[in-house]
Amino acid sequence: SVFLVMTNPYAHIIEPLDPQKPDHKFFNLKKLKDPRYDQLPFSIRVLLESAVRNCDGFLVKKEDVEKVLNWKVTQSQTVEVPFRPARVILQDFTGVPAVVDFAAMRDAVKKLQGDPERINPVCPADLVIDHSIQVDFNRNACLGACSLVTIYYLFHSLRSDSLQKNQDLEFERNKERFEFLKWGSKAFQNMRIIPPGSGIVHQVNLEYLARVVFERDGYYYPDSLVGTDSHTTMIDGLGVLGWGVGGIEAEAVMLGQPISMVLPEVIGYKLQGTPDKYITSTDIVLTVTKHLRQVGVVGKFVEFFGPGVASLSIADRATIANMCPEYGATAAFFPVDHISIHYLNQTGRDTEKLNYIEKYLKAVGMFRDYSNTSEDPQFTQVVELDLSTVVPCCSGPKRPQDKVTVSEMKQDFKMCLGAKQGFKGFQVAPERHDVQVPFQFNGAEYSLSHGSVVIAAITSCTNTSNPSVMLGAGLLAQKAVKAGLSVKPYIKTSLSPGSGVVTYYLKESGVMDFLSQLGFEVVGYGCMTCIGNSGPLPEPVVQAITQGDLVAAGVLSGNRNFEGRVHPNTRANYLASPPLVIAYAIAGTVRIDFEKEPLAVNSEGKEVFLRDIWPTRDEIQAVERQFVIPAMFKEVYEKVEKVNERWNSLEAPSDKLYTWNPNSTYIKSPPFFDGLTRELQTPNSITDAYVLLNLGDSVTTDHISPAGNIARNSPAARYLTSRGLTAREFNSYGSRRGNDAVMARGTFANIRLFNKFINKQAPTTIYLPTGETMDVFDAAEKYQQAGHPLLILAGKEYGSGSSRDWAAKGPFLLGIKAVLAESYERIHRSNLVGMGIIPLEYLPGDSAESLGLSGRERYTVIIPPQITPRMTVDIKLDTGRTFQAKMRFDTDVELTYFHHGGILNYMIRKMSEN
Repeated sequence: SVFLVMTNPYAHIIEPLDPQKPDHKFFNLKKLKDPRYDQLPFSIRVLLESAVRNCDGFLVKKEDVEKVLNWKVTQSQTVEVPFRPARVILQDFTGVPAVVDFAAMRDAVKKLQGDPERINPVCPADLVIDHSIQVDFNRNACLGACSLVTIYYLFHSLRSDSLQKNQDLEFERNKERFEFLKWGSKAFQNMRIIPPGSGIVHQVNLEYLARVVFERDGYYYPDSLVGTDSHTTMIDGLGVLGWGVGGIEAEAVMLGQPISMVLPEVIGYKLQGTPDKYITSTDIVLTVTKHLRQVGVVGKFVEFFGPGVASLSIADRATIANMCPEYGATAAFFPVDHISIHYLNQTGRDTEKLNYIEKYLKAVGMFRDYSNTSEDPQFTQVVELDLSTVVPCCSGPKRPQDKVTVSEMKQDFKMCLGAKQGFKGFQVAPERHDVQVPFQFNGAEYSLSHGSVVIAAITSCTNTSNPSVMLGAGLLAQKAVKAGLSVKPYIKTSLSPGSGVVTYYLKESGVMDFLSQLGFEVVGYGCMTCIGNSGPLPEPVVQAITQGDLVAAGVLSGNRNFEGRVHPNTRANYLASPPLVIAYAIAGTVRIDFEKEPLAVNSEGKEVFLRDIWPTRDEIQAVERQFVIPAMFKEVYEKVEKVNERWNSLEAPSDKLYTWNPNSTYIKSPPFFDGLTRELQTPNSITDAYVLLNLGDSVTTDHISPAGNIARNSPAARYLTSRGLTAREFNSYGSRRGNDAVMARGTFANIRLFNKFINKQAPTTIYLPTGETMDVFDAAEKYQQAGHPLLILAGKEYGSGSSRDWAAKGPFLLGIKAVLAESYERIHRSNLVGMGIIPLEYLPGDSAESLGLSGRERYTVIIPPQITPRMTVDIKLDTGRTFQAKMRFDTDVELTYFHHGGILNYMIRKMSEN
């Protein structure tokens, strides 16, 4: 680092932050004496500081600094700049495959006569284990689905605590994965692991891991990060610039490679006014999500400003920043202000650190006063929202951006029932709209209909990190119980907080008992229902849904509600605030107008309306001020890395090279680097490719590589059965991401995948040479055996949703060479590039429909000898027709990765050099 400072052309702006501490320095951007700096959006100032500090003339050049400084001009010119984030954050579903890749890369470097220990994170990385726990037990019972866990349940039947049962079962299922991660924490430097049971990655990041300002190697600089989860953007609410990237790209960053990014446009989002006393932060974020979807912010930064920001707590800001992927932006930044410092103090951060955080940010012009309009920077575009216009709302039934006001929920669901199959349609025949299916549960008679709520989950980092909505839910539960209301016992209710702090203040404030009485007891600390780990529904409920072909509903305080994600049996899923989750659970249906109809009639025959029990913001804030205190955060996080005794007792080898177990069904050496040589192979044209799948718009990474349960009739299930496993032991696709044999078979295995070849939802396709219908994996395997390359046809927003590297790795293993789509989600396009798959994009105005493509043609993609970013190429069909498409390699660095066959191949060759 001394050498880098000596050769840095900006070394002359280095100075001590405090003259009393000459060894603690910073790059004082004010000393650039460039008038352009004060006009830059605050988010771009973070990019600039990184470029200045890391300017070495090689990875980061002086002209890169000039490009960022000249943002006002260059933002509209598709200019490429490098960015070196301060750290990387991972969760276990993406962390396990990252560590698998590192272990395999060490093997590959050794085969190329390099030093395998050069494969080691140089950028600090934190891995939080939060995606493994499932809601197997709730309300102190297994709720009728014990066929999956009978042996375990009988063994532990003396225990009555759902939380403990779920955590024990998590360890039983995932012991092998956890041992592997523990090996990784020993074998690799700069990698810290937060054990299971600690909370959700983004909440732990917000409350504990975030530095806001780094102090490392004698220098202060802004905290910044990339993460292998799309909701990494949540940290933007605290003024830490961060966003989600693919796991493949994150691995390169961990190994010291800067991110190559197109300098983004920055949309200024001006907040004015104050919210109504009955409005929650969830209502605000769902309103913002729909608004920004309409504005169009894909690939852009959004930066919030205006007097309305000061009325939002950091938890409120974090909720809004969390759903940044749902409105399509790269980042959603709230610059640090005095409320940010107050939050750091509230969450127990060290006083000395708070002092240098504020002092440093003020010194470099990154500390914000939202009431001072003279500080407002220049933006690409400004849009506004008056917070006083926000009304209570939900989103659904299939996408987070489809906002529905609570007052219109009943009518909207009715419309969706009869509408054509699509994002807002289920295509149920009119005569079946009011069908009732009776069933028995625990000896009592009930009935289900379309819109019946069968899952009600207070879950997800989006909301459980926010004391206002969590205490709001608790106060509503308290009033509901006192009014004599209850939740039907067959509804799968759960509360999965994002950290132990939540449980602490819910108990201290006296509302936890009331939540438990309504069925919302703590079932685990992790993503759970939001990621699809909702666990089984009671068998009588499943039978009733199946018998009536019902559109049953899930209501969750999450951020994603794509088809097939929450649970296979809930075709309608609505995102809602925690208090609304409880309200819909009490009502038992989403077909209710809360303004006109009572929630329920209590035992005394009195009608109770939602307005009777809804707490105001003032009520909630009074409780929050009293019970959410720094001591709670200090107590929880002082012991977070050591408190889990089961994790502490895990044995893990200390060898630098991993010894692969051929009998393992969780951890397997991937074939990505088989046959890799030092020499580059010239990319060839793709000749006579068949189309494996012909897909429409908004195909998500959940469709491509599901994270949830493994269906018993799927190729992955057949593989696991052949290895001697029973259905009880399958676990989820997310937990199997360390095994490529399972994940390749799980690619396009989502039961809600709509393939135009077969014109219905199913994880199947047509093997075109014979016309046979078969599972996608089986068809791909036949194509590969015959030596045929494959292509995917898709519509708009291909790869939207989670930043899931297996949504690119899986297609790679199926033999897919290119995807032809109308547009891509940012992270997924990057992941495709990282695996050497060509992202092709129709020219403006073109689509499969306009070009008359059926998908039954054979496609030859002409790859010229000299490739340039975003170049247009010819695609020839076996019908004799030719059309053009754009190759979405957006930067020269991405082209370099493509020539190497992917980013990891590039890193292996680089690390194998002497």
